[in-house]
Amino acid sequence: MGHKQIIYYECENRECNLRFPDFRDDMPRERCPVCRGRIRVVLTIDAPHNENQAPVLSSTKPKLEAMLDNVRSGLNVGSIFRSADGIGVSNLYLCGITPSPENSAVRKTSLGAEENVNWEQVHNGVVKAGALKMAGYSIWGLESVPSAISLFEIDEEIKGEALILVVGNEVCGIDPDILALCDQIVSIPMVGIKRSLNVATAFGIAASYLRYRQILSQGSESKLPNI
Repeated sequence: MGHKQIIYYECENRECNLRFPDFRDDMPRERCPVCRGRIRVVLTIDAPHNENQAPVLSSTKPKLEAMLDNVRSGLNVGSIFRSADGIGVSNLYLCGITPSPENSAVRKTSLGAEENVNWEQVHNGVVKAGALKMAGYSIWGLESVPSAISLFEIDEEIKGEALILVVGNEVCGIDPDILALCDQIVSIPMVGIKRSLNVATAFGIAASYLRYRQILSQGSESKLPNI
């Protein structure tokens, strides 16, 4: 594999002045993609490499898995796979109509993360949630319902618990019968005109915070423990 660099260009047209990066060091650009004016190189840096060679999580880390209940968009699912890989979510249950990494849209946004996160296709999320609860998992639903508490009000220890974070369909949310099985329902506070975030964005926030609380509950002396 050849050495790659990121080249930053800047348009010489003062009315445009576009600044943008490009990986094509073997085929240098000559024109601005917006105004077609001449451009100049302003910065060259080494491109990141070995992105997919992530360290293996220690077996002593508390377990965090997730259930995707009828998430419709393959792009959202792929984004969740990428977040799950970075956060340390060890397994994804793809329930109902949730597409798997066999779908090209999933692979488009997962960027290879699906190779590092275990996943299981499940036809019936309610049945699976019940089985996981019987197996000792604590099930947490991410949903904006009256009974939900703010995610950021969670300050009790969750030491040693194996957690399942559940996110639901982009329109319908989580199946009510899965919500009924949840040990805790949390929501992300909203201050804009929209009542909720995109499901992939919300998953990243909630999974990151729960992972933080898990590691902190293990006795880390750092306010920002490593995941």
